[in-house]
Amino acid sequence: MKILINNMSNYFKAALLLGTITLVGCEKRLDIAPTASIADNLALNTEGDVLVTLVGAYDGAQSAAAYGGDIMVLNDVIGNSTNINFTGTFAGLSDAYQTQMVSDNNFARDTWAACYNTINRCNNVLTAVAKVTSSTAKKNSVEGEALMLRASMYFELVRLFAKFVGDGDYATNPGVPLVLTPTGNVTDANYPARATVKAVYDQVIADLTKAETLLPTSNGNYVSKWAAAAQLSRVYLMIKDYANARDAANRVITGSGKSLAANFGNNWFTFINNAGATPGEYLFSLKVTAQDGTNSQNTYFGRAIGTIPGTAGRSDCKIRTNHINAYENGDFRKGYFTLSGGNYYTNKHLDRFGDVAIIRLAEMYLTRAECNQRLNTTVGATPLADINRIRTRVGLGSLAAVTLDDITKERSFELAFEGHYLIEAKRLQTAVGTLAWNDPKLILPIPRRETDVNKNLVQNAGYQ
Repeated sequence: MKILINNMSNYFKAALLLGTITLVGCEKRLDIAPTASIADNLALNTEGDVLVTLVGAYDGAQSAAAYGGDIMVLNDVIGNSTNINFTGTFAGLSDAYQTQMVSDNNFARDTWAACYNTINRCNNVLTAVAKVTSSTAKKNSVEGEALMLRASMYFELVRLFAKFVGDGDYATNPGVPLVLTPTGNVTDANYPARATVKAVYDQVIADLTKAETLLPTSNGNYVSKWAAAAQLSRVYLMIKDYANARDAANRVITGSGKSLAANFGNNWFTFINNAGATPGEYLFSLKVTAQDGTNSQNTYFGRAIGTIPGTAGRSDCKIRTNHINAYENGDFRKGYFTLSGGNYYTNKHLDRFGDVAIIRLAEMYLTRAECNQRLNTTVGATPLADINRIRTRVGLGSLAAVTLDDITKERSFELAFEGHYLIEAKRLQTAVGTLAWNDPKLILPIPRRETDVNKNLVQNAGYQ
């Protein structure tokens, strides 16, 4: 959802607005406003100021350490020696792959910082949303977008840095700090303790629920009502609220007007083959262009293939043949890998400037199917109908009956290498390599630079 800023003055204006705002004096004889910093009673004084800051929130979410790809890469790489042979040289990511992280792991540190930086930008927007006066619809959209982005950042933080739901009591387990107002002058209030996992989820659900009511059904390159509903479906699935997860997924499927791409492969190579157009199946994604944006999934999963112009990447994540062999014969997805230099690479991330796909419509069908199966309901469709819709799209025959195992297996193939591996293992309580699903090594450390400064932060188990 990257919104490009071509006006350089707007870029610098955004930069001034997005960091910590301090009050700086100016000699009255100059009779000009200070430009190195902006007083907090002036920084967000107009609708234009709020809109620029909202653009900055999108920019923060798009950073490499957040939804620019690192969040998804971490979820796919951590402990995933079953499906990936990671040969990269970045120590922080290598340590994550080997589940040997330390408290100053740079990937954990940067993701934490990027998420909270984005949250602060969202908080600035939400505090000043009343300044948006051009129309009620515009004001609602701005508020909804900020709530959606803030909720998304907290959702990723609590899944990565805290115990998963089902691992002990999530009403008492430490989650991450909840900061819901802009950070201004540093006081004791800027050193919050970790809220409980439940408190974080409650806030995420409240933000997304409100965002869904405020956002328009279509919003260009910005997040829409359906992106919020899709994210809400994910959140409910994580806390095992299957009825609400099902209903949110059903709202997206029946209301968004979107449909599955006729060809599974049309969801990728968006720049190489589709002139950068966003695939119609995407519900929430980030735009990458030759001028701006980052796609860390391409960086680590991609590879420059001589026969496919426009491909790139470090070739760090090689896909193991046992993963490919697990697909059924005839499955289009079984062949959606490229053999190069004796190793296989997923085609999903070869495109150097491909969009970063966060949520696709296919996931909503899979979620609706699983929740209906668990609850013995048929809201929207039967689980069998939903799974066969996914299967026939990739050339497989329809099943005559379906089990929960069939559904979760189909989900693992459909969403492979899109940032779901670790989360799905924890959600379904299955082993990650040789580790139990709730092993402390599978939780990111609270960054040491944060615990050094904020003595109220309790470190996760196993980290010094």
